[in-house]
Amino acid sequence: MRKLRLPFCKEFLFLSILLLFLAGCVSQKKITYLQQKSPEDSVLTYAAKMAAEYKVKTGDNLYISIKSLNDQANQLFNQENATNQMASDASIYLNSYTVSKEGNIDFPVIGKVFVRDLTIEEIKEKLQKVIDEYLKETIVIVKLVNYNITLLGEVQRPGQYKVYKDQITIFEGIAMAGDFTDFANRGQVALVRTGDNGSEIHYLNLNSSEILSSPYYYLKPNDMIYAAPLKVKQWGSATFPYGTVFTAISTVIILLTFIYTVKQ
Repeated sequence: MRKLRLPFCKEFLFLSILLLFLAGCVSQKKITYLQQKSPEDSVLTYAAKMAAEYKVKTGDNLYISIKSLNDQANQLFNQENATNQMASDASIYLNSYTVSKEGNIDFPVIGKVFVRDLTIEEIKEKLQKVIDEYLKETIVIVKLVNYNITLLGEVQRPGQYKVYKDQITIFEGIAMAGDFTDFANRGQVALVRTGDNGSEIHYLNLNSSEILSSPYYYLKPNDMIYAAPLKVKQWGSATFPYGTVFTAISTVIILLTFIYTVKQ
């Protein structure tokens, strides 16, 4: 029976280590955002369609504050205490108005106000007209309290995040969670959005610069982003015991070298 030469064994083991290392690497192309189809183009323009203004639904919470020169009148229309500085999210939530299943909010002095299927700006205008019948020179402030987005999967800090802007892009949302990990499948990111007929799943390719013109480029309240892992993760450094494998291979090489030396 023909024996294997030691140099051949060394080459085979070295090649195995190299292939094992390469198997755990993620291609740069898979983790790069906004790739261009034509690298020669230095400037690309995309018409990103702004997201339609959010319409209030049953169960939403609205923070509403009336400001005027008359402090006593302010206390009549505002349900927070005068000493409450509204410094925390919890205090804002506790002093918010919940939209009932009938679509109303119970506002001090005025009573029930129908707000369902109205935008924040439309609610503000509606309240302003009513308040003007009681007070002059007032300012009505309306904010959506429950503007949250959720990021799950291959993100640095998965969880739910509060948004304090009227519009936020998907990249701004991802940045809030510290970006995706290297093993995230950026070419097929799932965006789960609640519509009138239930939840909808939209798959987005963040590797392509064409995402800038997508109707889902701007997020809406309660959107959920899920980044699935690449298949290479099963061999990736995050899960694969490279230290144990390398130690075992090194031990085999040392033993073969010793045996080969003794036989010489």
